[in-house]
Amino acid sequence: MTTELGISARLRVPYADALAKTVDALKAEGFGVLTEIDVRTTFRQKLDVDFRPYMILGACNPPLAHKALSANLDVGLLLPCNVTVYQDGDETVVTAVDPAVMLSVMGDDPAAAEVATDAKARLQRVIAHLKG
Repeated sequence: MTTELGISARLRVPYADALAKTVDALKAEGFGVLTEIDVRTTFRQKLDVDFRPYMILGACNPPLAHKALSANLDVGLLLPCNVTVYQDGDETVVTAVDPAVMLSVMGDDPAAAEVATDAKARLQRVIAHLKG
C-alpha cells in the first residue's frame, strides 16, 4: 500500500514483534535507527492521555546521508527518514516515508534525486520484506 507520503504494510503480528522486525529489516538495507520516539509514552507523560502504541523511528543510511549532505547541507533539514510503527486494531501498520516525496522540496537537484531514488528502493524492500 502506498500513501501520499510513504509506503506501508499492514501486518497481522503483535506490535512489539512488528517493531523488532522493522528494525531488523532496516538494518538489512543499511539503515540504522538514530531515534526512537515513543508517542504513546510521550503523550501519557506530557498530556496525561492514552494513545495507541505508536513509535516513530528515525532511520539513517550513513552512505546515502553523506552523499546527500555533501551535495547540499540543507538536506539535513529533511533527515532522517521516518518510519512509523503503530497498532491499529488487531493489525500493526508500518509506514516508511517516501524519500522522493520528501526530497522533492529541493527542486531540480540531481544529487538529491539520486539519493532519494536509492533510499526509496531500499525502503520499499524493507516494506516488502515485512509483508513476507
